[in-house]
Amino acid sequence: MTNFDHPPRILFLYGSLRERSYSRLLAEEAARIITEMGAEVKFFHPHDLPLRGRVEDSHPKVQELLELSQWSEGQVWTSPEMHGNITGILKNQIDWIPLSIGSVRPTQGKTLAVMQVSLRILGRWMRMFTIPNQSSVAKAYQEFHEDGTMKDSAYRDRVIDVMEELYKFTLLLRDKVDYLTDRYSERKEK
Repeated sequence: MTNFDHPPRILFLYGSLRERSYSRLLAEEAARIITEMGAEVKFFHPHDLPLRGRVEDSHPKVQELLELSQWSEGQVWTSPEMHGNITGILKNQIDWIPLSIGSVRPTQGKTLAVMQVSLRILGRWMRMFTIPNQSSVAKAYQEFHEDGTMKDSAYRDRVIDVMEELYKFTLLLRDKVDYLTDRYSERKEK
């Protein structure tokens, strides 16, 4: 089927600084789910990440984000809805991930799952394979237990569906990224 020499490596980005934000709780629930499926998971916590353009790329939080992005084979982005769009917290994280570093494209060919608000187009701009499924949890404040875990519901079932799809797509695509992202225009430039 596919190379399974290591578990899929999944990075989670969430768009809030609040300790108990629902986007963070949703990301943590999704991480528990995909970990049970066999994935290796890491989080980037956006506290202390400076605004893009205010400091050099050598800032420790920027370097942490870049290293995690390069480590990952797939990512999950979840953000609260703010005026019909993502929060500045999540956008700032994505803005710090460059489209290219020399000849390396840090996100090209990675899989992406999105939750809460539509982030598909942004994922495409980052040259990521955004999976077909996505999840949104209406009235999220009603969907979590006090301990931060998600209640058993159709919303949680949908999150499981999304994580299962991300897991499968990451396995299917990871050995084929070079082939799938090989572009005529870039070969021509060489």
